[in-house]
Amino acid sequence: MSLAACGTTDTGDSASGAGSGDGASKSSTDGFDTSAIAKDEKIAALLPESVTKDGTLTVGADTSYAPAEFLAADGKTPVGFDVDLSKALAAVFGLKEGTVTSSFDSIIPSVGSKYDIGISSFTVTPERMKAVDFVTYFNAGSTFVVKKGNPAKVDTSSLCGVKIAVQTGTTQEDEANKAEVQCKADGKPNVQIQSMKAQTDVTTAVVTGKADVFYADTPVAGYAIKQTGNALEALGDDVGIAPEAVAIKKGDTATANAVQQALQKLIDDGTYGKILDTWGVSKGAVTKAEINPTVE
Repeated sequence: MSLAACGTTDTGDSASGAGSGDGASKSSTDGFDTSAIAKDEKIAALLPESVTKDGTLTVGADTSYAPAEFLAADGKTPVGFDVDLSKALAAVFGLKEGTVTSSFDSIIPSVGSKYDIGISSFTVTPERMKAVDFVTYFNAGSTFVVKKGNPAKVDTSSLCGVKIAVQTGTTQEDEANKAEVQCKADGKPNVQIQSMKAQTDVTTAVVTGKADVFYADTPVAGYAIKQTGNALEALGDDVGIAPEAVAIKKGDTATANAVQQALQKLIDDGTYGKILDTWGVSKGAVTKAEINPTVE
C-alpha cells in the first residue's frame, strides 16, 4: 500500500500533554493563551465583508480528533492545537472565534456558507482542492494502531481479511478503500472496513476487539494510546508525510490571502511554534504557509 498522511507528534505519546515553553498550560486541555495577540489592521483589512460582518470567525471542526480538535471535560468546549490556531487567527483579524462541532465529512461542503473556514486536520489532496482552496499550516503523517501485542497479527503490508476502523471522509478511509480494491483484484479476502463518524468510536472499536486495527493521523494515534492507558500500541513506522491546511471557499482569494498572511505572521513572530509546543506536536511545524500547494 502507498499510504496517505495526516500528522506527526514529538513522541509516540506526548500529544496529550502540555509543553514547557511560554504559553504552555498546566492542563492538557487548557491550551495556549491567545488573549495577548493583537489585531493586525493591514491583514484584517484583506478579509471580505462576508467574513467580518458578524464579528466572528466561524470555524467548522470535527471535535472528536484529539489532540487537534476535541471537547474539554465539560463536553462542550472545543480545545486542541487546531482550535488554538483558530483563536490566534481570529485575534489577528480582530474577530471573535467560534469553533462549531461538525461531522468531518460535512465541513468542506459547508465552507463559505455555514462556516467561514474549516480547520479540522484536513490533509491537502487534489480531490479536495476541486472543492475548496487551502492554506497550509502543518505537516502530517499516519499511523496504524492495534491492541497491545497485536493479538490479531495485523501485517500492514497486506490488509486483506483485516478488520480496520477509520473515520469517515478521511484520507485513511480512502487508503483502506484502495487496499480493498487491490485485495479483490488479487483474489484475496476483502478488507473489512469499519467507517465511523467519530474518531473516539474508531479508537473504541480496537480497544473492544470489534476491529483489529485503526488508521489515523499520527498525533491522534499517540493521544489515543496515551488515553487508553497504553492498552494500544502503534504498529510499524509513521508513513506518508503531507500538508494539512485551512479549508476556504473555492475562489475566495481575499480570505485565502488573509489567512495565509495571518498564519505567516504567527509563524514568524513565534506564536505558532508556542501553540504547537503546548500540545507536544512541534515536529509537524512548517516555516511557510502556502496557498494551494502542489500535491500528488
